[in-house]
Amino acid sequence: MQPPGGSGKGRGVTKQKAPEPIGTVARRLRILKPAAAALTEAQHRLANTSVSIFGETATARDAAFIARELVQASLPHSNPGDKPLWTRHNGNVTLAIQPGMNIQTGKSYGYPYGTIPRLLLFWMTTEALRTQSRRLELGHSLSGFMTDLGLSPDTGGGKRGDAKRLREQMERLFRSRFSLERYETDGSRSGKGWLDMQVAPQGDLWWSVKQPNQAVLWGSWIELGEIFYAAITTAPVPVDMRALRALKRSPLALDLYAWLSYEAFRAHHSHKARFETWTQLHGHMGGSYADIDNFRKKVKGALRKIRVVYPGLRLGKKQGGVQVLPESFPAIQPRELLIRGPAVGL
Repeated sequence: MQPPGGSGKGRGVTKQKAPEPIGTVARRLRILKPAAAALTEAQHRLANTSVSIFGETATARDAAFIARELVQASLPHSNPGDKPLWTRHNGNVTLAIQPGMNIQTGKSYGYPYGTIPRLLLFWMTTEALRTQSRRLELGHSLSGFMTDLGLSPDTGGGKRGDAKRLREQMERLFRSRFSLERYETDGSRSGKGWLDMQVAPQGDLWWSVKQPNQAVLWGSWIELGEIFYAAITTAPVPVDMRALRALKRSPLALDLYAWLSYEAFRAHHSHKARFETWTQLHGHMGGSYADIDNFRKKVKGALRKIRVVYPGLRLGKKQGGVQVLPESFPAIQPRELLIRGPAVGL
């Protein structure tokens, strides 16, 4: 299966209508009540992004990618704390993360968590595909990527400043080890396969002594582990940078958007709807929510935001989970075309 990125042509194709007014988009997707006087700042950003995505053709600059395996089992949403291993399950597949050790302090770097390591993984996958190299330069390219997402890698010296959080989460992510393990049962036999991957076994990180809260400086680089590089560049899932920018403050929304992009492609390509129960979804992206009912409410809230920035997404009404219809189309494709019904061919 090739990742979605084709022209999206098929039968029943018509010219795209002019972009709808922001207020109309917001009301149609139920983020603004008819009687409301004005959008909040967050709603305005979402609606603006929707108008841009729905009305403007995506360019190469709008495309980002994420590894398929990391769509199916995501990172922690919040800090797991001081524990030797963190796991997340999806059916018979388990993702495990082990934090790296800080040799200077003798303590763990801690786990990568929240939105920043997710955005870093989007950048790492995109950059590895662009350069076809395991060695990634962290200066200009990473700075431009983070700036495109509305984060500043050069300012913000406070505890919650973008640069401070970026540097901390980079060390957590780059020094960690990912493991994927798959369990199989075949009649009277059972077995398992595994893949242990160090994210970046080599690298140099430089920062300013006078401004230690800055992000990394020129000359900083990492080299991805050979197995990790192969894993993230094999059939990656394409997504729209403009949507990432709008969803960047929510780990759950980023996870759902990446998963829906992948499932929309699968439904579109197979002409069959895709469905996951709330329990299945909770297993691979809701580990931070002990209560499934609370998780379901959070997902429904995130889905309202995602539908604003993913106009091609078509969700069904099947109860008990999330259903992605074959009328959906991939997150990245020419926006001057509108597909009606299942795709004839990709």
